[in-house]
Amino acid sequence: MAPRSRPAGSHSAPQEHLGVASLLASKEMIIVCGSGGVGKTTTAAALAAEAVVHIGGRVLVLTVDPAKRLANALGLQAFGNTETRVPDKAFTAAGVQPRGELWAAMLDTKAGWDELIRRHAPDAQLRDTVLANPLYQNITGRFVQSHDYIAMERLHDLHSSGRYDLVIIDTPPSRNALDILDAPGRMMEFFGSRLLRWLTVPYRSRLFTIASKPFYQIADRVLGSRFLQDIAEFFVLFQTMEKGFVARAREVERLLADPRTSFLVVSTLEAAPAHEAAFLASALSERHLPLGGIVINRAMPPVLREPAVAKAATQLTKTANKPPLADELGALLAADPVVVRSILTEIGERFHDIAMVATREAERRGELERLAPFTATAPALAHDIHNLRGLLELGNHLWQ
Repeated sequence: MAPRSRPAGSHSAPQEHLGVASLLASKEMIIVCGSGGVGKTTTAAALAAEAVVHIGGRVLVLTVDPAKRLANALGLQAFGNTETRVPDKAFTAAGVQPRGELWAAMLDTKAGWDELIRRHAPDAQLRDTVLANPLYQNITGRFVQSHDYIAMERLHDLHSSGRYDLVIIDTPPSRNALDILDAPGRMMEFFGSRLLRWLTVPYRSRLFTIASKPFYQIADRVLGSRFLQDIAEFFVLFQTMEKGFVARAREVERLLADPRTSFLVVSTLEAAPAHEAAFLASALSERHLPLGGIVINRAMPPVLREPAVAKAATQLTKTANKPPLADELGALLAADPVVVRSILTEIGERFHDIAMVATREAERRGELERLAPFTATAPALAHDIHNLRGLLELGNHLWQ
């Protein structure tokens, strides 16, 4: 399929109409980020589906450890590190005709590291030695926020391949919103760190090796045979690939700041996620990284703040105990009027609390709106998203 056409100068010119539609149409890479539990993965998939329906081209959504229900929602039994195309029949079953192709893949940290070693190893012997190292899998899964770095590496690979017109990546859940941004820099810092020098000194200095032999013998008895030696050997091998790793990390940093890339922060309007979203949006601005917008997920409807609704809730509380209303509803619902009266009273009295939450949400929304070129809002849906129709319903709220 031929790449979709883009407006002239869209890579560098500011967008005239800000919103999800213009963002999807003008960018080649969208990095969806935010705190955990706010719906990043589902939002990323929904945006990809919308792009396929409304814009066309080849669109890839790269998710992080997606739940099985997301694979099912995309019309797939499962998907992994290799890109898999979502069948067109999944779109027709949802009542739409796709203009392009939707592809999906899952981030696989182990496979990502294996590919990095194959790319940067100076020769086949070193490559095979590193991959066969007994500590390789364990270590690469734990140091320098490897999941975050591999996510950025994979994004670079996919962009460089030219196979896709748009790549949307769902970033890994993180304790710190900046981990995903700092991952390339931390990779470069690691190769110049004291830790790496300390681990590799025994193999770079014959004198040190002789002097430290008793220490290693004791460590072997406590930790197991050749434990520290295996660690040191691994990092000596790893250090031989420093030049390639550092050069690649710099390329990834440049890609994050590229005008064709945009960050999209996802948040709910609960206190903690909203605070994290504001922090992340500010950090992107300070680092001169392209913040496209903020998606506000599971928002309460604005109607809850209207005076007329509050007045109706007050009237409901007053009339709940009067016979006509409870009796008529009871007859209509085939329910005990006493139970109906109790429910109506509870709803009326609790409305104040709900309106208070909606007001606080509105305040947080205002704070986020001041930090981004645009905000797009999706309400709390009345059902779980279990198929492509549900993803498109969510995406439609954001598209509009």
